[in-house]
Amino acid sequence: MEYKITVMKNAFYAQSGGVTSVINCSAYGLISKFKKDFSEANIYASKNGIVGLLEGELYDLSKTKKPLENLLEMPGGIFGSCRYKLPSLEDEVFYKNLFDQLEKLFIGYFFYNGGNDSADTCLKVAKAAEKFGYDLKAIAVPKTIDNDLAVTDNCPGFGSVAKYVATSAKEASLDIKSMCKTSTKVFVLEVMGRHAGWIAAAGELANNAEETFVHKILLPEVNFDEEKFLNGIEEDVNASGYSVIVASEGLKNKNGELYSSNSEIDSFGHSQLGGLAPKIASLITNKLGLKNHWSVADYLQRSARHISSLTDIEQAIAVGKAAVTLAAEGKSGVMPIIKRVSNNPYDWQISEGDLTEIANEEKTLPKNFISECGFRIAKEGITYLQPLIQGESFPKFYNGIPIYEGLDLHLRKI
Repeated sequence: MEYKITVMKNAFYAQSGGVTSVINCSAYGLISKFKKDFSEANIYASKNGIVGLLEGELYDLSKTKKPLENLLEMPGGIFGSCRYKLPSLEDEVFYKNLFDQLEKLFIGYFFYNGGNDSADTCLKVAKAAEKFGYDLKAIAVPKTIDNDLAVTDNCPGFGSVAKYVATSAKEASLDIKSMCKTSTKVFVLEVMGRHAGWIAAAGELANNAEETFVHKILLPEVNFDEEKFLNGIEEDVNASGYSVIVASEGLKNKNGELYSSNSEIDSFGHSQLGGLAPKIASLITNKLGLKNHWSVADYLQRSARHISSLTDIEQAIAVGKAAVTLAAEGKSGVMPIIKRVSNNPYDWQISEGDLTEIANEEKTLPKNFISECGFRIAKEGITYLQPLIQGESFPKFYNGIPIYEGLDLHLRKI
């Protein structure tokens, strides 16, 4: 293959994987900076992730009339996302088609906004461009509520989910406490987290020195001991009258196998999770006979823009802008990452990470973040988590409901 781009290079941007309440903030940071730094070039946003590129459906952002600032308040992925695994570099036909699509719009910058699997996609594109001779700078932009990307201190999207889970767990706890004398005594909240328990760990932030609102946290990093757990629930109920549990969907049994999953597999080979909360609730019913309720945070936790962390929003914008800077510097196969400078006062900066060290890697909770009993988060973990949920940035409301106006999108077929 031989490609020659002879005009000003345009840019491609796509959102990939599970979305967050702040992924559009990264889009805002990236698009606004690209328009400023590359004023003579255009940027195209792909419809439904890389699938849009392959199917020839891109949004021409030069035609958008509404203010880009609308992106700062809108949850979800405004351009659409996807889960799509690219083939190996041996598939020359596939990559020829991909680069042919990019060449039609004179695209020389490729920005892919996502998590672990998306980093793998971006790395493959970067390597394929080098292998097949297409002049392309491919930059991954970090995003994942799971907070499990390697190298970076934390991930845009996580701070807002952590804030939502801690707040929801505290509010639910006050509800259960009100009724526990004659009604429900145990509440189970299931949250996301396949192999890493960062989201469940955030439940600890509901607690304070004066009162415990979340009594048990179930983590994938700690194999589930049913007997120890049930004894702990009885102790909670005897001491406080009730018990609130935040459980990660990726909880493992004593043999290190998923405690709850089904047979469905996604395009990346991941087992579909779910059903943990009712399974834990049934265990409590059958073994302890305590009245209980359960709930699954599911998409609510990652779409709750009304309670997003200001810190999270600021970091999401920053990595978007930094991606443009890296591309302008001629970098490829890299990702802007967050480096923590200090905890108190909290300070951070943007640095650069190599995708070969990030793609398909997972960062789990360090052992020193987990309490000795295995059901709570230690002081070190709280110190890490606390700054990420700080600050509020409420969206505009109309008639009591957030507006979430978005952009006017103009589809271009290629």
